[in-house]
Amino acid sequence: MNIEIAEPMDLLDSSGRIVKEGWARKPYWRYDRSRIMAPWWRIKEWDYYSILSPDRGFGITLTLSDLGYAGLCAVCFLDLEASYVHQVDTLSILPMGRTGLGSDSDAGHVAFADSKLALDFEYRPGERILTFAAPGIRNAAGDEGLSGSVTLAQPGNLESMNIATSWSENRRAFYYNRKVNCMPASGWFTIGNRRYEFDPARDFGALDWGRGRWTYRNRWYWSSASGYVQGRPFGWNIGYGFSDRTPASENALILDGRIHKLEQVEFRIDTSDYLKPWRFTSSDGRFEMDFAPRVDRFSETNLAVIRSVQHQVFGYFTGTAVLDDGNQVRVEGFPGFAEDVLNFW
Repeated sequence: MNIEIAEPMDLLDSSGRIVKEGWARKPYWRYDRSRIMAPWWRIKEWDYYSILSPDRGFGITLTLSDLGYAGLCAVCFLDLEASYVHQVDTLSILPMGRTGLGSDSDAGHVAFADSKLALDFEYRPGERILTFAAPGIRNAAGDEGLSGSVTLAQPGNLESMNIATSWSENRRAFYYNRKVNCMPASGWFTIGNRRYEFDPARDFGALDWGRGRWTYRNRWYWSSASGYVQGRPFGWNIGYGFSDRTPASENALILDGRIHKLEQVEFRIDTSDYLKPWRFTSSDGRFEMDFAPRVDRFSETNLAVIRSVQHQVFGYFTGTAVLDDGNQVRVEGFPGFAEDVLNFW
């Protein structure tokens, strides 16, 4: 459990299997799409960003993905104070990897636009520039038309949670993922005449960068949070249920840019009502949290053999986390999200 990779290597060998499974503090695995032993409709690539302003209770999420047979892009506005969410999304047919999502999580420029939304993600050394628009998005007051640009700072010494694992039933099916927390956010967006500004002294963004070949049916649980605790940047990435996690979990805390690795974490959810309180508990006693939901970013797709049911719930965490050195971090009303997702695709 928790095999740490500490040097660069190819992700896949000539047979399409992961060379060495485990986790890493940096994206050491080299992703080469041409080595995937699967038809184009089984290959999944995505970039997802979430940016939250905890003091003012608003946020935005941006999704750009290529699932082989379809491309899914989305812009979502969140108002935690009003318990309000509005999303605009769009599907492209048969992108087959032509969307332009790169092979390196620290390089590249990818963009998509249609009548519903526009997304532009650019990586420059030390920062990520996100430009976006969705004319149909409304806020809780009824103002309409969203557009803006946000820059996320990514210092070179900022560690991230990286994982490469496969499925026990098919070792050529794999999940390569990078989660970057605690990136200070600056910039703004508008909805109608109202302007929403991010302040890097208090607001953070996070990245979920993933590439892989999945099995058909999967249910996963994921939580992410970033904020300040006593003036220090702190956050976590917690998740399970997706691929065989025997080599490593993706559970980690991050404080002052450094990863502190965790063992197993369990999500306790009342699935009859995702806005009821959640509970998180860990096998090693190092992550014990209560979660007070404020808004459920729910979506469902049902297209014959393709089905997805997603509950991404945003709210506030209260509890304790224990670092590698045994010191405790206490959080109260800490902003973040947790999700329960079932996919057949």
